[in-house]
Amino acid sequence: MYLDKLNPQQRMAVEHGTLIDGSHIAGPLLVIAGAGSGKTNTLAHRVAHLIVKGADPRRILLMTFSRRAAAEMARRVERICRDVLGSNAGVMADALHWSGTFHGIGARLLRDYAQQIGLDPDFTIHDREDSADLMNLIRHDLGFSKTESRFPAKGTCLAIYSRTVNSETALDLVLRDAFPWCAAWEKQLRELFACYVEAKQSQNVLDYDDLLLYWAQMVGESVIAEDIGSRFDHVLVDEYQDTNRLQASILMALKPQGQGLTVVGDDAQSIYSFRAATVRNILDFPASFSPAANIVTLDRNYRSTQPILAAANAVIDLTSERFTKNLWTERQSAERPRLVNVRDEAEQARYVADKVLDNREEGLKLKQQAVLFRASHHSGPLEVELTRRNIPFVKFGGLKFLDSAHVKDMLAALRFAQNPRDRVAGFRLMQILPGVGPSTAQKALDLMAEDASPLSALATMPAPPRSGEDWTAFVSMLQEMKSGKAGWPAEIGLARQWYGPHLERLHEDASTRQADLLQLEQIAGGYASRERFLTELTLDPPDATSDQAGVPLLDEDYLILSTIHSAKGQEWTRVFMLNVVDGCIPNDLAVGTTAEIEEERRLLYVAMTRARDGLDLVVPQRFFTYGQNAQGDRHVYASRSRFIPATLLQFFEACSWPQVKSESAAQAQARQVRIDVGARMRGMWR
Repeated sequence: MYLDKLNPQQRMAVEHGTLIDGSHIAGPLLVIAGAGSGKTNTLAHRVAHLIVKGADPRRILLMTFSRRAAAEMARRVERICRDVLGSNAGVMADALHWSGTFHGIGARLLRDYAQQIGLDPDFTIHDREDSADLMNLIRHDLGFSKTESRFPAKGTCLAIYSRTVNSETALDLVLRDAFPWCAAWEKQLRELFACYVEAKQSQNVLDYDDLLLYWAQMVGESVIAEDIGSRFDHVLVDEYQDTNRLQASILMALKPQGQGLTVVGDDAQSIYSFRAATVRNILDFPASFSPAANIVTLDRNYRSTQPILAAANAVIDLTSERFTKNLWTERQSAERPRLVNVRDEAEQARYVADKVLDNREEGLKLKQQAVLFRASHHSGPLEVELTRRNIPFVKFGGLKFLDSAHVKDMLAALRFAQNPRDRVAGFRLMQILPGVGPSTAQKALDLMAEDASPLSALATMPAPPRSGEDWTAFVSMLQEMKSGKAGWPAEIGLARQWYGPHLERLHEDASTRQADLLQLEQIAGGYASRERFLTELTLDPPDATSDQAGVPLLDEDYLILSTIHSAKGQEWTRVFMLNVVDGCIPNDLAVGTTAEIEEERRLLYVAMTRARDGLDLVVPQRFFTYGQNAQGDRHVYASRSRFIPATLLQFFEACSWPQVKSESAAQAQARQVRIDVGARMRGMWR
């Protein structure tokens, strides 16, 4: 039986509200899934169980934290269904095509309902950088870039706008709570945001936030909300603790009574408030559907040893509000987590490097070990030490594939062909051409904006004086792509051929960058259309890019360095946590409110629960703060994190490093030597 491998709580969550013929739609279900409790496996089994019991997979909406997570979920569902349905499993799993991220599902629904909400279905989607560029153009046009006192930068303006939209909070409150240094600019920011929205609409572009905002506005109309909600018998949401108020509003509109709604998450792992996620969504779920809501708690951990869980439970138990659960496991061990006191960051780096190598000698691969930290710059001294000792490592973070200039150029060509009113894409493309600067590009885009057929206007306007044949080739490329005669994905080949000479002219490492464009073309072959390719790639970009990868990592094994945020959802055999001191965890910039402090506590909990067998929390007694002092860099003495008070020390093994060794005979003899250096110094002058 495919459910026999589940524990009683997992099985209760999987079987909730299902009857033999699948005819019954379950009431609202909240699954509180502790770290390492088999959350993904449980959710996959629930989806598979619904299908096995007769639910139509085409009427199941599954929303996950990433598109990769959705793909992995579909694979698991197929494997589970295969046990029961045999050869029909693949057909049923393939029909589960309403699975993806909130933003991805939102983009699909907006295209389906575009005509009803006054949206052109050929809209293009701006990534964060494009959105910031458009914000900056408007910021400049309004004269805010030349104010007497410094106006917030484009990235800050976009962050304020995004926080206001996603948290469904008034601008003045967002400024007060999250951006107090910008509060004096409230009036100007309102004007900027109004113009930003108008610019997006005139250019037929949406940003990330619009995918949720338009969806929320759309389901704010009860008739449309009922129509969309009726398309899905079951709505399942993973990582619910990481959703924002806008996403919760969408769910409440789709399933106001909670029928068929399942949300899975862990309030103790809610750590993304900087993205406007709120732990209140999961904490308030039972009250939102009272008394119909059912709660199932998964508290059996399959990852960590009991001593690690005991320490993690003790840390999170001090939080002010949470769903009560204490993780437990059958994995017993005599090894408690270590609290390691070291003198400073240099000693911390040496300690970690020593222990990592010791573990390797005992047969533990470097890949099975990870070093976690609250902020990216905390790993600086360790990176120097690892490099000095020739210990290979990979650090999570850095530039993404789409952040490289040449890839953005190619995508701009595809976006401009898809939507010639996309001003940011056009502005970027035109300036690739020799002899075309910002003012020339602006004039061309202005002429296009005034014409009902923008590409026709572009074709008829005179070429800029110094652009020569490059302008003609540019217009021809756009017209050929827009016509659709070449078909997809051949269109991306047209763009690459046009861009090739410019790539050689603009970049010294053109051959390396050319490899990225070939990779982009290969990726494009996996999508049915240009529109689908642009949407999916913008919402879920690959992580790597050849021209930003640095020296090739030839070692087959390497140590993992990661921020805690990037480590969420991962696990390693042994974990080291750097700088477990006040000022780092909690971060000294995140202690303004109780909510901020509680999120910092959850960050430490997430870090601790990444470890399977061994956990070292390192406490440097002093560390340097860089550039925060008028007199230059300085060191400060630190105390152990407030999240591990004296009452919790019983759960840890406290030790110091390096350990004091007994003196050798030579050292003892050296200590007996006495010299009068003062007399020698005086003698130098007499």
